[in-house]
Amino acid sequence: MKIKRILTIDDEVNFGRLIKLNLELTGGFKVSTATSGRQGIELAKKIKPDLILLDILMPEMNGFETLEILKKDKDTAGIPVVMLTAKGDEASMAKVKQLCGELYVTKPIESSELKAKIEWVLKKKG
Repeated sequence: MKIKRILTIDDEVNFGRLIKLNLELTGGFKVSTATSGRQGIELAKKIKPDLILLDILMPEMNGFETLEILKKDKDTAGIPVVMLTAKGDEASMAKVKQLCGELYVTKPIESSELKAKIEWVLKKKG
């Protein structure tokens, strides 16, 4: 099985490290982390990940703005984006759907459940 490259964009450094550790330990994933929307966009263009995990609540550029830029850029538009956030309200979920986010997942989440959701999105993408 080909190792899938995942990019997490989350300003919570320890959360990003935890996701990286958990996904890499389960096998099949290589995880890169970015701590801001701008850094995440640059990294996505550079490494072309198979999937992006994106938080909403970040300073300077929030997840909605980051998602919009990613989906409008020809280099990153085809990368599936899973919103992984503590913000679980209906308005946020609707906005992500409008901006073409593939899945909306609320924190906290068990690593096995997150892995299953990632695999589902990647399989759906084909």
